[in-house]
Amino acid sequence: MAEAARAHLKRAWTTSDPLLSARGLTVWFPVSSGLLQRTSAHVHAVDGVDLEIMQGETVGLVGESGCGKSTLGRTLIRLIDPTAGTIEFRGEDITHLRGEALRAKRREMAMIFQDPYSSLDPRQTVGDIIGEPIDIFGLAKGRERQDRIYELLGVVGMNPRFADRYPHEFSGGQRQRIGIARALAAEPSLIICDEPISALDVSIQAQIINLLERLQSKFELTYLFIAHDLSVVKHISDRVAVMYLGKIVETAPGRELYSHPRHPYTDSLLSAIPIPDPLVERGRERTILQGDVASPVNPPSGCRFRTRCPRAREQCADHEPPLDSFGPDHQAACFFPLD
Repeated sequence: MAEAARAHLKRAWTTSDPLLSARGLTVWFPVSSGLLQRTSAHVHAVDGVDLEIMQGETVGLVGESGCGKSTLGRTLIRLIDPTAGTIEFRGEDITHLRGEALRAKRREMAMIFQDPYSSLDPRQTVGDIIGEPIDIFGLAKGRERQDRIYELLGVVGMNPRFADRYPHEFSGGQRQRIGIARALAAEPSLIICDEPISALDVSIQAQIINLLERLQSKFELTYLFIAHDLSVVKHISDRVAVMYLGKIVETAPGRELYSHPRHPYTDSLLSAIPIPDPLVERGRERTILQGDVASPVNPPSGCRFRTRCPRAREQCADHEPPLDSFGPDHQAACFFPLD
């Protein structure tokens, strides 16, 4: 009994530990073919990812479309079941939770979806959309529930009187605010932001980013911010993880990554960011990648980026590079990193 108690104490979570951590996280989707629809291959959407998110920080997750960013985000909060690996939240292994145990844990996690036009039920009023998490977790009823919905609308900068309206009556930016209010309804500590501004007008994007930052400060939230626009990620993120074809290829604090990238893929992404100064823009050298992203059904051997990498050598095809350290909190998976 004493040994069991000591083991429990060793697993006790503290704020110096990661709020969420993944180890060897893998998600493969079967590909069926033939008359009997037998599984003939797998899409390697996420393939052996290690990731830690500390309480109160914003981790940016970037990469090209189809690299597995959204799948990783949804798997971390168990909207998708992992094929292999482990997920821990507040020190508890949630990889195989089911039923009521998983539902209780999900109260601490939420998601803001990419498309505000398809992520809101058109048959529900705004009040019902925001109130749904409140009802699911039994947080409030009657007048208290209504007051909570009005409060959440005010928090995201919308008139509480909009609670009786329907999603089609609002613009894209307003709908995303409604989605954010819904994400906040159950008072989560972790929110997965799955490209929350990519479907919005540029003039609205900054408003949503500023809103997310204010909410993080007000409610002590932790974000995983998924995006393909590195300029946006630079503004909001404390740390950045770069993903390519199901793998994390580089992680670093935001400023360090942008000023001193080590992985050639990160360098190519950064070189694509336009600079507002025309003189600097004309004078800089861009890294242009050749070819297309390889198929996740049959990824390349060794380093998955090698088929497009200007620094690739024979070693890159024979072995998969590990995430090596290049200073405090800076890691990159490359045999021939940038200086």
